[in-house]
Amino acid sequence: MSITDWPSCERPREKLLQHGAISLSDAELLAIFLRVGLPGKNAVDLARELLVHFGSLENLFAAKLADFELINGIGEAKYAQMQAVLEMSRRALTEQLKARDSFENPAAVRDFLRMRLRGIGHEEFHALYLDTGYRLIAAETVFKGTLNETRVYPRELARQAIAHNAAAIIVAHNHPSGSAEPSSADLLLTRQLQHGLELLDIKLLDHFIVAAHQVVSLAELGHL
Repeated sequence: MSITDWPSCERPREKLLQHGAISLSDAELLAIFLRVGLPGKNAVDLARELLVHFGSLENLFAAKLADFELINGIGEAKYAQMQAVLEMSRRALTEQLKARDSFENPAAVRDFLRMRLRGIGHEEFHALYLDTGYRLIAAETVFKGTLNETRVYPRELARQAIAHNAAAIIVAHNHPSGSAEPSSADLLLTRQLQHGLELLDIKLLDHFIVAAHQVVSLAELGHL
């Protein structure tokens, strides 16, 4: 049955307008994005199929173009649209962090880092440069590595911090393996960064590890 044949109170778009986006299921939200389905399959049915195939909205947004094109009726155009939505969300979170005290809003920091680092098939090391009020000055990808390793050079990170006139830094990297458990190398690097930055009177506020659905704070674990 076509969605247009549904009672108006059950149609995703009308439901959103009447009750807000929070009232919609993942499939209903995705159906609004898809707009149309396929022959014999409405947009909600197609959305459910996509969620079953990828396992979750997060996995769907993290999918590569080649994975996307395996689904009948979904191609480059929809993939480009989804990437645009994801990037707009990243930028909105960046603006949110710039407008408020980043360090005192750990939930926003976690959401931002999860969006920046999830779904990447190799290790990346990111830095958030903060001013004296712990507001975001800039967020940068500092180093890129392989599936299991990225080389981080504390001197280069310190140089970038000075260039941004940062008073504090939050760093983060991802574990493509799926486990957010900090390794001994992660803990050693954190100590090295903390010591090196202290010499420049720059505070290392936290080191986050992002893996799958987890975002672990080394500060909360007592390592900072």
